[in-house]
Amino acid sequence: MHDDPGVIPAGAGSSVVRTRTGGLIHLPTKTGASERRIALPAECLHSLKKHKERQANERETAKSAWKESGLVFTTPTGGPLDPANLTRRFRSFLELAGLRRIRFHDLRHSTATLLLEQGVDLVVIKELLGHAHIDVTAGVYAHVRLRLQRQAIDTLGNALGPTGDEPEDPPAAAVVR
Repeated sequence: MHDDPGVIPAGAGSSVVRTRTGGLIHLPTKTGASERRIALPAECLHSLKKHKERQANERETAKSAWKESGLVFTTPTGGPLDPANLTRRFRSFLELAGLRRIRFHDLRHSTATLLLEQGVDLVVIKELLGHAHIDVTAGVYAHVRLRLQRQAIDTLGNALGPTGDEPEDPPAAAVVR
């Protein structure tokens, strides 16, 4: 952990992937930006502390069978989680909650979208996501920004009030030069 209890290292320097032979291995992360410190909400920190306690119990139970991997989320013997099992488990949680099927990775997009909708600056979101360039973040979330712009213009229109000579169907977008 870091000095600030609300900040933890993001990325562990490696990703777990399945090999052609069926084994799980650690590969280095894509870029240096993959390793960074990120702040987490208090609820997440609370959940991680509880998880650490459960993992300590698993370590005790496993005794010599425990494989120290340095991973935060592991099997009951300390090994890496199989990505396919994680996907299956995630899908079952979605189904139990009555939610539509999405990819686990879509949670990353949902987080960025929610942050944008709450007015968080695009530069901050870029840093949280670990994008090397703001253009990547701006491009991926352009649809959200356009929707937010439309909402902003509607809010402005409501604040200005009806003028009495409004067209029946105002344009959804206009080119400004």
